[in-house]
Amino acid sequence: MTVFYWVMGLAIAGTLAPSALYLLLYMATGEPACEQRARTLWNVSRVLVLLGVNILIWGHVIVGLWQIWFR
Repeated sequence: MTVFYWVMGLAIAGTLAPSALYLLLYMATGEPACEQRARTLWNVSRVLVLLGVNILIWGHVIVGLWQIWFR
């Protein structure tokens, strides 16, 4: 699970940082393309967070059930 945490953390940071950068560019310039990129990267970041939380929760549920049934 440690590898999973690192991979998800890097994936989330890899989409969150550019999203913030494009949001700042949009605020400074008013360019619509920057707004679209910021929205897209923000949505990808949210999806990755939700995926990570779901895998985290269900992974623990499966491990717990495995230990109950096969110990």
